Amino acid sequence: MKYNIMFKMLMLLLQKRKITAAELARRYEVSVRSIYRYVDELIICGVPIDIERGRYGGLTIADTYRLPTGYFTREEFAATVNALNAMSSQISDENLVSAREKLESKQKYGEKELSVCGNIIVDGGSWTGGNKFSDKMKVCEQAVNECKRLLIDYISRGGEHSKRVIDPYVLIFKQNVWYVWAYCHTKQDFRTFKIGRIRSAKFTGAEFKKKEFTRKDIDLNFNYNDDELIEVELEIEKSSLADAEEWLGIDNIEPHGGALVARVFLPDDNSLVNKILGYGGAVKVLSPPELRQRVKTAAKKIAEDK
Repeated sequence: MKYNIMFKMLMLLLQKRKITAAELARRYEVSVRSIYRYVDELIICGVPIDIERGRYGGLTIADTYRLPTGYFTREEFAATVNALNAMSSQISDENLVSAREKLESKQKYGEKELSVCGNIIVDGGSWTGGNKFSDKMKVCEQAVNECKRLLIDYISRGGEHSKRVIDPYVLIFKQNVWYVWAYCHTKQDFRTFKIGRIRSAKFTGAEFKKKEFTRKDIDLNFNYNDDELIEVELEIEKSSLADAEEWLGIDNIEPHGGALVARVFLPDDNSLVNKILGYGGAVKVLSPPELRQRVKTAAKKIAEDK
């Protein structure tokens, strides 16, 4: 009984995106306290549900949250929903209504689409077919295009977990990574957010008016200060050239004395050493010596741990 209600609650939230605990309690004939217990269990299972207090509050689920699309074609989906609609209009059966709601919630929110702009197509999905990143991209893109305010659950580079209300202005693609440049109401200033670090996002229901801005207003160094960027010289083996070109840029890698060398400015954070180690020795640090030593120390620690 309990898990059946929890599943129905999830399907209803996916369809409506917002509903009150009192309405759920009436629908499933349980107490409001029980509804909140079920919500807590869903949150523990990873479902991004927020509880909004106050007169206009309720239970909301992130617009980026989806269930797997399944194996229906679009035509099969439409035919099944139409058949269930016809049957439920003639037969009063709670199971038919529940099945129709489940399918309608998936049909409305489960389709993966490509972002298209002029002659450019952007596929935000992963190679394994997962579409969580694509869902976040679609929500951010819609927010940018339609000036819709978002509530995002964000994890910073330092691991800080926060919820921010943002006005998304523009999407940025840099070094194969997507970002959204937005006005952050928490910081009362413009910030650049890495979309891959957005855990969930949902529309607040509010809209905003974009202020005029130019390319110069956007700091493409993002959260890095000048003193956090260091000049790095790397030697790259031919076996890893293609991967290194995607990371560093083709124009930054040149032949030098029979070797392939890249001279670039990179953020000097913890991820830099890990990135270099990820090439398994195919990328060697020539300078600065401090970075070279850090890579050596990290590699030695890995070897000792084994």
